[in-house]
Amino acid sequence: MEQLITITEEAALQIKDMMKQNEEEGAFLRVGVKGGGCSGLSYGMGFAHEVEDGDQELELQGIKVLVDKDSVSILKGTVINYKQSMMGGGFTIDNPNAIASCGCGSSFKTATNAGTPEDC
Repeated sequence: MEQLITITEEAALQIKDMMKQNEEEGAFLRVGVKGGGCSGLSYGMGFAHEVEDGDQELELQGIKVLVDKDSVSILKGTVINYKQSMMGGGFTIDNPNAIASCGCGSSFKTATNAGTPEDC
């Protein structure tokens, strides 16, 4: 069975470091999708302390992850990575469900969900 989300070792190290810096050890990492961006949908990641109704709970690389029920089908098979470059570092999200993207992959749409596109 395909895993809902994969977090690479590089991304996990960065997330754990951010948790420590922000005194959020023990918090959940909430990963989700919301309307917006130039392609219609945007990714969101942040720390959470409450499990909400319908959340799917995962444990990846030692990190407790929450995905809201509306984002589960959109994020299926997604890989979260962290890459360092000459311009600095950042998280990258590889979503096999995205059929179009812009904004360095932070905005996208799927075949079944166009979201709510906005002007860039």
